[in-house]
Amino acid sequence: MKPGKQTFGVIIATRNIFNYKLAVEARKKVLAKLDSMGFGYVILPEDETPTGNIEGYADAVKCGAFFKKNSDLIEGIIVVLPNFGDELGVVNTIKLSGLNVPVLVQAVDDDNDKVDVKSRRDAFCGKLSVCNNFYQYGIKFTDTTYHTYSLDSAEFTKDLIKFASICRVVKGLSNLRVGAIGTRPIGFQTMRYSEKLLQKYGITIVPVDMSEIIAAAEKIDKDDPAVLEKAESIQLYGACGIASKGKVAHQARFGLAVENWINENNIDISALQCWESIEKNFGCAACVTMSMMGEKLMPSACEVDVAGTISMYALALAAQTPSAILDWNNNFAEDRDKVVATHCSNYPKSFFQSEIEIGSLDVLGTVLGSEDTFGAVKGKVAAGDMTYFRISTDDNKGIIKTYLGEGKMTDDPYGMDGGIAVCEIPNLQNLMKFMCKNGFEHHVAMVRGHVSEVLEEAIGNYLGWDLYKHE
Repeated sequence: MKPGKQTFGVIIATRNIFNYKLAVEARKKVLAKLDSMGFGYVILPEDETPTGNIEGYADAVKCGAFFKKNSDLIEGIIVVLPNFGDELGVVNTIKLSGLNVPVLVQAVDDDNDKVDVKSRRDAFCGKLSVCNNFYQYGIKFTDTTYHTYSLDSAEFTKDLIKFASICRVVKGLSNLRVGAIGTRPIGFQTMRYSEKLLQKYGITIVPVDMSEIIAAAEKIDKDDPAVLEKAESIQLYGACGIASKGKVAHQARFGLAVENWINENNIDISALQCWESIEKNFGCAACVTMSMMGEKLMPSACEVDVAGTISMYALALAAQTPSAILDWNNNFAEDRDKVVATHCSNYPKSFFQSEIEIGSLDVLGTVLGSEDTFGAVKGKVAAGDMTYFRISTDDNKGIIKTYLGEGKMTDDPYGMDGGIAVCEIPNLQNLMKFMCKNGFEHHVAMVRGHVSEVLEEAIGNYLGWDLYKHE
């Protein structure tokens, strides 16, 4: 997730039979609002058109060219109709700009005591005309909370925040580079995915053999200042037991090797072969390295779950907070709307919202030895709202399919090691039936907070992936 101010193209539309001063006032309000919220904007200079706003084809040509010139800045387009607006000015601006970005369409309320010839807006009607043209031209767009409302309303602020999140997800999943570090474990055929289907949507998979990462880690001197610095950051990240102190520098060398490869190959997110090669051939687990990257909003999924890490990234982009990969793992006694979601684990530290322990893998440690499995991030996830999401490449249908929903993580105790999140999800049994019938994996991505509306719009509307939203 690259830092920087989000910038939108802005179209203030007007129509000559209505009072153009309504559009002049709207322009000032919209730009002041965007300034106050920390957003950037690209808008045609006032002196470029007769009214300072967009009306008709001639204005559209100018605005379209201006947007095209600044296309590398524009993440989305905001259309405001302070009066009926000119549908041709709006639709031709977007078409001529060549931009393929999310579009927000807002129309302003009429006041019941201001519907005389000089004061009326008729934006309620004009919005239907603009949206009809979008439909004809195949331009995807996002609607506002209400069909019309004031530019001073709380709804406009909320819709701008939501739209910014939608734009982040759409942009973030475009031209994405995913590092596939190692190969999936032999027993996890469920983690297979289609590179070609992902590439169709601009998502490139960059593979590397785990042996190359291990070889790079072994070449790093244990007394290298970078190793000492990384080792210190690991010890500050979570509590390491006395018995593990000697393993921290070893873990640091592996982490540096992974990070160096990611930087050298311009990787955005990753998925790792977290067992068994690294434990057998280098003597540590990969979890804390993955966790620390996730904390920086560069998620990393276990077991080379490429579709899983893309799911994590979509959530992180929407919420702007770290996401995690979990197993749908255990029933919670006979409560059929609760599930124990868990992993070994590589959860980002802030996902727990409490102190964490860095130790050896519990289940794999019994097979591979606790001395070779140090690096697992352990703790119980704190209670709170969450959103879950999963993408899967369906080769049989030639599509990317997804499911999405909201629930909460509870305070319920559960006596299992690793990273534990007891979750409550309405109609959980129906969700499980849907997943089983449609061939979804046992991994799911989760993030704190409720952001399903953002993903529903970004994934279902703009990216056009098959989406099931669980209610």
